[in-house]
Amino acid sequence: MSRTHLDQRFYIPKVAIIGLGLIGCSWVKALKLAGAVNSISGYDRNLDSMQQALQAGLIEDYSLEITDVVKDADLVIISVPILAVASVLEQIKSAISDKAILTDVGSVKGCVAQNITEILGADFERFVLGHPIAGSERSGVSAADENLFKHHKIILTPERRTSERALDLVADAWNITGAVVELMSVQHHDEVLAATSHLPHLLAYSLVDTLANSHENKDIFNYAAGGFRDFTRIASSSPIMWRDIFVGNKEEVLKALDLFTADLQQLREVVASEDKTQMMGTFTRAKAARDHFTKILARRAYVESMTSQTVNYVAKPGG
Repeated sequence: MSRTHLDQRFYIPKVAIIGLGLIGCSWVKALKLAGAVNSISGYDRNLDSMQQALQAGLIEDYSLEITDVVKDADLVIISVPILAVASVLEQIKSAISDKAILTDVGSVKGCVAQNITEILGADFERFVLGHPIAGSERSGVSAADENLFKHHKIILTPERRTSERALDLVADAWNITGAVVELMSVQHHDEVLAATSHLPHLLAYSLVDTLANSHENKDIFNYAAGGFRDFTRIASSSPIMWRDIFVGNKEEVLKALDLFTADLQQLREVVASEDKTQMMGTFTRAKAARDHFTKILARRAYVESMTSQTVNYVAKPGG
């Protein structure tokens, strides 16, 4: 379900951002350039990051005390690794105002929803769970990109307790960046992301580690070509972030991994028996699925490039 309505009067007097990494800094940069916010206060465990964000004009001020940053904030953006969210909530729960709306940007929603219940209360209605499907191999304050979310999906996973006011504000704060906001249940989000994002990262880490530990790793890496580079690119992602994701979404990741392992074992047996028919069946189905996915992405990019404020032009066979 999409949530694309944007209140043209959208404006946030004060934003607090906790965690000055790529995603959080890119979001506040986009908000500032859109004229949607008056002031932004920042907090990070790294003093250099706070000073760099201040010098870059991404924040108006920072504090060594996290409670000072969230005081009187209208929107609190929590942009920290998944397993650090609970600690942040414990530290700020007595400092946030009754009007403050909270949101996060993590890749797992179930464990954060549990943190909210345990720390802020089962009826806390002003936290909107969010996950931007966007990123970069770059990281930190210097990587902040106001266009990072343009035409990218932002998944919000409101719960029954989530207030409409909170959901509207967070959705608008994403819409104004040019993102496409979609709604999904917490459970479905974690299932889908385990299969489409978490499992591929796990496989990439495993493959690179396996080959690096091989006694023939010098030749392996010297002769690795584009396919190896493309498949393993995501193994360059932050180990801390991905460790937290795998722990936070353990159950869904294990389900996806078990399914993949079973299929991989079957494929091993097919190769061992030189069953050419089965190989062709598997490879042909996989190619068709990948080609279909590529067409979906190409069509989406084409539609986005042909979109105006009033008319959407969609290419169809036969004109």
